[in-house]
This record gives sequence, C-alpha cells and structure tokens, in this order.
Amino acid sequence: MTWDQVLRQATAKLTLGGISDPARDARRLLAHILGVETARLSLIGADTAPAGLTRLFDDLIDQRSRRVPVSHLTGVRQFYGRRFAVTPDVLDPRPETEVLIAQALALPWTRVLDLGTGSGCILLTLLAERRAGTFGIGTDLSRAALAVAMRNAGDLRLGDRVQFHDGDWLEALPVSCAAFDLIVSNPPYIALDEVADLAPDVGLYEPRMALTDEGDGLGAYRAIIRAAPAHLTGGGALLVEIGPTQAQAVSDLMTAAGLTGIAVHRDLDGRDRVIFGRKPRN
Repeated sequence: MTWDQVLRQATAKLTLGGISDPARDARRLLAHILGVETARLSLIGADTAPAGLTRLFDDLIDQRSRRVPVSHLTGVRQFYGRRFAVTPDVLDPRPETEVLIAQALALPWTRVLDLGTGSGCILLTLLAERRAGTFGIGTDLSRAALAVAMRNAGDLRLGDRVQFHDGDWLEALPVSCAAFDLIVSNPPYIALDEVADLAPDVGLYEPRMALTDEGDGLGAYRAIIRAAPAHLTGGGALLVEIGPTQAQAVSDLMTAAGLTGIAVHRDLDGRDRVIFGRKPRN
C-alpha cells in the first residue's frame, strides 16, 4: 500500500469513530510517525508504506478512534506559535486562551503569576514574548503537572526566569514572595452538572481537577479573586479566563474584592472569554 492509501483508510476509520475532522487528525498522526511536517506528506503519498510504520500508525488511529486526544498521542500541542509538551496530567492548551495572552501582552508588567499553570503554556508564552527584565511564578496543586511545566520551561530556555510551586492557588507562594504586576489564570470553570456533556476527548482524557471545581464552576474564582489583591502591586492587573456564561458572576466577584476597571474580552467566536480587573493605586 502507498501512504495515500493508508491515509484514506485511516480517515475512513476516524470518520466511523465520530472524529470531527478525521482527515486532519490522520495527517497529523502520520506526520508524527514519520517525523515530518504535515505539508510534506503530499510529497510521499505515492511511496510504498513500510509494514512496521504502518502498524505503528494503525495503532495511533485505533486510539484516536477511541477519542484519545491527538496531543496525548504525539506528546505535543501548538500554542501561540510554540510547541509545548503535554501529557494526560495537564489541560490541553486551546486557541481561545490566546485571548488572555493578547490582553496580558497589552499591559505593562515585569512580574507575573500564573495560578493553576498546568503545562505552563500561559506563563511561559508571556515570558517568551516579553523577555527583557521579566520574571514569573507558576503554581499548581498537581506535582505531575508542574513536572510538565518545568520540562517546557527548559525546552524554551526560560528556566532562569521562572519558578514553580505546588499548592492551592496563592497559598502555594513562598511567605516572603514579592507582589506581582500581573496575575493570570485559566482555572477549572465547568460546573459539576455540565461535566456529563463534555466531549469524550475532554471528559474522558483530560485531568478532571483542571476541568471542574465539582460545584457551580465559580469556586476557583472565589478563591483567586478573594486572595489576589493582597499579592498585586498598586495598579496591578488580574486576568482570568472564564466560561461563556460566567462574565457577570465573575465581574461581580471582582467588584466585591475592590478591583476596578473591570472589562470583559471576547474570543474570535464572539463568546465572553477573559475578564480584567485592576487593583487601585494607593
């Protein structure tokens, strides 16, 4: 069989498995097996597919048809133009989170804190995009997630400008930690009664603690917003990603905590995605 024939068979199998974009996923997995960019697959389509590589590819297609995420099969995910290592211990970086990155990069800051850092994609992207004189800390309750974040920091050569601490939100910070100009977070915001409606790729394979607070979806925001002002400099900003129906509730929490200038930013699909609040200057 040629690689074109193998790809057609794989695409048909993923279609039967209910994968939304089977041709794209089949090409991504084949490119991973062959160690090439997907754009180069057209150059080898007529080549004979070796039996050993075909078996490896077929195994990945079988797993993907069971809804294992592509990133878990390849071990990487693209985010803001960079490759990040991912595992089942971290939430997959998603394009909508880039709205938070864009808003953060529009602000002046030198010290940034990322709460629930997971793979580190938010924190490390911010530090990579603004190199001069910046420093960041990431916290996470999962040590396995922090191991992934530390690996990504090393891969991006940012290890000298970042620290990671395990623990619950801001409680993980060292006692003597200085205040931050910017605090960011993409916390678990899916309510418990919404978990059953998640796509299998998400609900079955991504870490539950990164998806839901096992309550109304606002528990993390209550904890973060209550504690954040004490760790912000005067004029410092808090940016959090939210679910599309949570803007009013999270805005009200920020107002109650004394934050000002509250603004809601939408993603490319027009859904409420990021909320901004600022600590007043003394």
